[in-house]
Amino acid sequence: MTQHILCAVDLTHPKSEGAILRKAADLAGFYGATLSVVTVIPDYGMSIVGSFFEEGTLKKATEATNQQLHDFVAETIPGIEDVQHIIEIGTVYEQVLDAIERSNADLVVMGAQKPTLADRVQGPNSARVARHAKTSVLIVRT
Repeated sequence: MTQHILCAVDLTHPKSEGAILRKAADLAGFYGATLSVVTVIPDYGMSIVGSFFEEGTLKKATEATNQQLHDFVAETIPGIEDVQHIIEIGTVYEQVLDAIERSNADLVVMGAQKPTLADRVQGPNSARVARHAKTSVLIVRT
């Protein structure tokens, strides 16, 4: 039985990600499960890149993303309370896998965006999560 669902969203695609979040919320309601929503902010990749940014930039980005995520969840699934909001920083699939472990999710819901050339070489985030997760992963196509 599913007890905790983690929904991974990309806030740069609110329309398609809204459909994914609604699907996750429907499943949480069906199973009587709790719901967490995670989004990932890319990190600088290399410390030298970070040196070009003003100190505190990543903190400001995290705070702004946290507010965006709360607004997105409230607008997309109004009336559903007790949703855990998670902001991660780094590589998307790695951070989603980490969020799965830390939240003890037993089902992950995420979308599949149209792959870029880099995705075709390396594999999209949803495929990487599905391949490496220790729990079930539902890939929602919108």
